[in-house]
Amino acid sequence: MTRKKQKRQKFSEIKAGLDDVESLIRKMDLEARSLQPNVKAVLLAKLREYKSDLNNLKSEHKRLASANSNQAARDDLLESGMADAMSVSANQRGRLMMSTERLNESSDRIKESRRTMLETEELGVSILQDLHQQRQSLLHANDTVFLLLKVPYRLHLLTGKFEGKDERKRLMRKGGRKNK
Repeated sequence: MTRKKQKRQKFSEIKAGLDDVESLIRKMDLEARSLQPNVKAVLLAKLREYKSDLNNLKSEHKRLASANSNQAARDDLLESGMADAMSVSANQRGRLMMSTERLNESSDRIKESRRTMLETEELGVSILQDLHQQRQSLLHANDTVFLLLKVPYRLHLLTGKFEGKDERKRLMRKGGRKNK
């Protein structure tokens, strides 16, 4: 196979690869749009980056394909284009790993927050139970005091004499004298 045919074959392989990548990005876009909003936003942002990288690769491919007039320039561009594609892929892989790490850290924070929430809920239930017991104690004490306040009146009924009544009469007489 001649060098010219090899280059044509490589160009067609690259074009087919770019078309495959574009198809995969479209499929990922459709899947990302069907996910929950918080995950959806992150994935759509990444997809925009991938689309941008793909467009850069396509334009580089077109530029290389149209450079038929100068064979040496075309060879240089092809090599640099491939190097760019490799560096873009490595860059994307690095960003994906960083994003995965951030996602794992966020998951850990959510788990910790959930644990704290459950502990707080248990503490709240305990406090409510204590308050309920204290309320019951206060109600019982109130009932006891009320019963004790009724004792002088009941004694009056039993003895026929109510000492509080005599005290009231004495105070009324005393107050009446001051007004005269």
